[in-house]
Amino acid sequence: MLEIRKTTAADLNRVMEIYDIARGFMAASGNPTQWGDGYPVRELIEEDIERGESYVIADGDEIHGVFMFMQRVEPTYEKIEGAWLCDGPYGTIHRVATDGKCRRLFDLCVEYCAKVTSNLRVDTHHDNFPMQKAIERNGFTKCGTIYMLHDGSPRIAYQRI
Repeated sequence: MLEIRKTTAADLNRVMEIYDIARGFMAASGNPTQWGDGYPVRELIEEDIERGESYVIADGDEIHGVFMFMQRVEPTYEKIEGAWLCDGPYGTIHRVATDGKCRRLFDLCVEYCAKVTSNLRVDTHHDNFPMQKAIERNGFTKCGTIYMLHDGSPRIAYQRI
């Protein structure tokens, strides 16, 4: 039985393994640049854990997935080519990754986050077709393009209300 819980410091090594697996999967599926080499870095995940914004999806003691969920303004989303469906308070899902052993973990992630807020945002790279499919399968609407603050690279922005 899969469950979602906050990530702990004890989970960090496994979480980083899952991000390594996800980077390999993305590169093999034609999306080698979204996370490139080494993203997300360990320090970023440590910050997510400290803020209580990192979550794991586990089957007992075995962690199969990880994601970040924040309920604060996402600075990257302040400017969009297009338009958000609404401007009210929202939750943002970031850094979703799995070890590939369980199917549809993003669906569980969305279900969990939707219990916290019905206004959800997420973005992904233009070459991340598996994630685009998962996002759209979960009822998100494509709203436009946002640009990453650290390097200016574009991402497809979605919202679900």
